[in-house]
Amino acid sequence: MGTLTSCSFSTVNLKLSRSPIGSSSRKRIELFQRKNKCFLCNELPKRERVLVRNFGRYSCFAANGNSDDDREGSNIASKDSNLATAASRDEEEKRGRSSNDLDLEKSASISSRPPSISPVGPAYNSFQVDSFKLMELLGPEKVDPADVKLIKEKIFGYSTFWVTKEEPFGDLGEGILFLGNLRGIREAVFNRLQSQLVELMDDKYNLFMVEEPNSEGPDPRGGPRVSFGMLRKEVSEPGPTTLWQYVIAFLLFLLTIGSSVELGISSQLNRLPPEVVKYFTDPNASEPPDMQLLFPFVESALPLAYGVLGVQLFHEVGHFLAAFPKEVKLSIPYFIPNITLGSFGAITQFKSILPDRKTQVDISLAGPFAGAALSFSMFTVGLLLSSNPDAAGDLVQVPSMLFQGSLLLGLISRATLGYTAMHAATVLVHPLVIAGWCGLTTSAFNMLPVGCLDGGRAVQGAFGKNALIGFGLTTYTLLGLGVLGGALSLPWGLYVLICQRTPEKPCLNDVTEVGTWRRTILSVAILLVVLTLLPLWDELAEELGIGLVTTF
Repeated sequence: MGTLTSCSFSTVNLKLSRSPIGSSSRKRIELFQRKNKCFLCNELPKRERVLVRNFGRYSCFAANGNSDDDREGSNIASKDSNLATAASRDEEEKRGRSSNDLDLEKSASISSRPPSISPVGPAYNSFQVDSFKLMELLGPEKVDPADVKLIKEKIFGYSTFWVTKEEPFGDLGEGILFLGNLRGIREAVFNRLQSQLVELMDDKYNLFMVEEPNSEGPDPRGGPRVSFGMLRKEVSEPGPTTLWQYVIAFLLFLLTIGSSVELGISSQLNRLPPEVVKYFTDPNASEPPDMQLLFPFVESALPLAYGVLGVQLFHEVGHFLAAFPKEVKLSIPYFIPNITLGSFGAITQFKSILPDRKTQVDISLAGPFAGAALSFSMFTVGLLLSSNPDAAGDLVQVPSMLFQGSLLLGLISRATLGYTAMHAATVLVHPLVIAGWCGLTTSAFNMLPVGCLDGGRAVQGAFGKNALIGFGLTTYTLLGLGVLGGALSLPWGLYVLICQRTPEKPCLNDVTEVGTWRRTILSVAILLVVLTLLPLWDELAEELGIGLVTTF
């Protein structure tokens, strides 16, 4: 790995003195002409012709200091006059010809190159040079230029991809992007280039097929123009999971268990002691109650906690089952606790490079679909048990405003429970309804098309990175205005901005389309997400009889 060495630049002061043309000067001019004539055309370059024309009148000298300019100028003038006097003496001219030739070469080398004068000072100080060296040391290792030359000669060519230009590739320019003309079907060419790269360089580099940046038009064979990027394997692939990451994931899982149990306890609001209810509902309450009063309610809160945790674990199992056949490695899930929903889901990272965009869409959708399927089953079974008189002892009271938080789930609840049960201040429901509701809401939040969420990854794979930018801006706007998610829109938006805002890295084959049916499924899923997170407005809730709407 090359690094910058420390260097400094000093100023060059040029002094011009007038001297007459003598025989010695003419001979030096003839020698200068012989040395600098072109080998082919036997003529001087334009810069040397100008120098020769003015050589007898002006001579260029370099001074090392800046304080004794006048004294050095007089010394130079006296040297020129002595040189002119010595030119009339043939014997001294012959004796000093060798020294004159040496002086001519020195002066010609100084005059033939433009002076690099810095009016301020050194171009780079030591701090800047040290900063460059530090960036080289701490930055990712770049592609070896010798390997680039060998790869261009051995892999690329007329039958695959004709390289016309090279550009930096990667977040910090650590790779090489080959631009040129494709000479075949892009998938076949890419597979051939990958196999040849492995044969030539083993597992040293990863080859990416991406859309050509700033392309002037589509490829004549159809689709976008492609380029091939190359990165070192250790730079492009994610690193292994460290011990500290395992510890953090375990602690977050414990906190998620606690938040799920807390959700189960708070769902039994009508059964809790009055002092506990007052402390959690009255903003003026200052003295905390005896927490031992909550212990008897922990056991009855476990079914709801199991339901919430089961949805999250099922979500992650869906990701792993979809990734295993594709040989894609995933990190351990980092669960995010939340007291309102029990959990905000989990952060799961890709620990290997995705082979293509189809794989990215499939793995991204597998988790939310698995979690949503289990959540909807729990939600439906819970609604059926809520209307069963035999399960009346297991029912809990929840505010009817809960069902106004989702247009889709509110309509399903209204159709199942009926007008009489829903048009009240509180509604008796089975705990499975709450677990299913929380699971569906969490799955919908994770399917929002923004950043590195499951929905963002799926949109990036199905429609491209530019489409993800447009979807992301729209999502941020709706969350900021509270249109989606209601009271949870602000905390969820902050969570995405802090933890999940960065899009996913490109796949190895980041050009081949995913197909129509994947895009259709994703579009329907996003529509269901919007219907799930869109709250019921008061007029519609009053007309449908979902809760009691108070108007002033």
